[in-house]
Amino acid sequence: MTVTKEKTLAEKVRADFPILHQEVNGKPLVYLDNAATSQKPLAVLNAIRDYYEEYNSNVHRGVHTLSAKATDAYEAARVKVAKFVNSALTEEIIYTRNASEAINLVAYAWGMTNLQRGDEIILTVMEHHSNLVPWQFVAQKTGAVLKFVELNQNEEFDLEQFKKLVSDKTKLVATVYVSNTLGCINPVKEICAIAHHYGAKVLIDACQAAPHMPLNVQEIDCDWLVASGHKMCGPTGIGFLYGKQNILRAMPPFLGGGEMIADVFLERSTYADIPHKFEAGTPAIAEAIALGAAVDYLTNIGMDKIHAYEAELTAYLCEKLQQIPDIRIYGPKPDQNGEGRAALAAFTAGEVHPHDLSTMLDQSGIAIRSGHHCTQPLHRYLNVPSTARASLYFYNTREEIDAFIAALKETIDFFGGMFG
Repeated sequence: MTVTKEKTLAEKVRADFPILHQEVNGKPLVYLDNAATSQKPLAVLNAIRDYYEEYNSNVHRGVHTLSAKATDAYEAARVKVAKFVNSALTEEIIYTRNASEAINLVAYAWGMTNLQRGDEIILTVMEHHSNLVPWQFVAQKTGAVLKFVELNQNEEFDLEQFKKLVSDKTKLVATVYVSNTLGCINPVKEICAIAHHYGAKVLIDACQAAPHMPLNVQEIDCDWLVASGHKMCGPTGIGFLYGKQNILRAMPPFLGGGEMIADVFLERSTYADIPHKFEAGTPAIAEAIALGAAVDYLTNIGMDKIHAYEAELTAYLCEKLQQIPDIRIYGPKPDQNGEGRAALAAFTAGEVHPHDLSTMLDQSGIAIRSGHHCTQPLHRYLNVPSTARASLYFYNTREEIDAFIAALKETIDFFGGMFG
């Protein structure tokens, strides 16, 4: 009797990603920089090509056939995104260039108009710069005060400190769902419940969550949630903002121009309803349609399956890294099933500089990230100038992790000989 071994998720999908089938520096490419950006399946690449080859036209502004087809595809993608995050209403999804723009939209359209001197904004020390700098702008302009949740002993969101920090002065809590450096998964549902008890609004940065786990904005009960398309198999240049309908309708427009208007007079204008009120000018049509294709692709696989497979890889990656002397992984440890942290590991290797590690690994065809990962304040908090980071996605394999670990050991040994 022949027993056929069931294919892993990666084995089932790798053929869909043309970029993975190449050599870099004479070695098979091992792409482990997925927290920076993901690779794109043929379904997404074809969606972009098909738009430009078959129905390239501006949306909403024409009655001719090409414009109608483009508009239908553009708005159908919005419906897909709304379903992907379980938004109650399609108009609660605003297209943006990326998550950074989505956060800035909220900062300017809500923060600048609702916050005043003495109001408090609670952030965390682990935030990406995109969820720090806009609120610094708001604080400088309005006189609001920034407060910061620190890390507990497991290098996770310190929920007990947060409970002491939040008060009637708190007007906004803005936090990452999954840290792109620590890999910790923050208790966003509980954070929202606590913040709402004090009447504060909550914004969730879901850039590292949306590609890897099911999202449910109604269950989380956040007021806003942002994500970037390029991290979830979509193209660059497109992201989205989810916002509760009543809050979005109360916010003034962020940018002025075509599409966001109802009527324009020489001295004044009236504005369109959401979502178009926040989508001034010709949008990224091809990119939005391709984002819809990416959502279809992920949904057809199943976000639960993606999360489960990545948990297996996470357990394997952390186990192998921990066997190497001098390796220090930042963030919480996963359990034996790989649950409890995201599928990434930011680490240091003794005296070896992360940039040198990354450069040497590239010679073996292995792509990882080195630097501060747009979390400079977190690195200062951890008292480390930079880290190396290997980040996984569902098309990665155990064999790729093995290749990474072998090359990492060789690199550490090489520099150990120099330092020794």
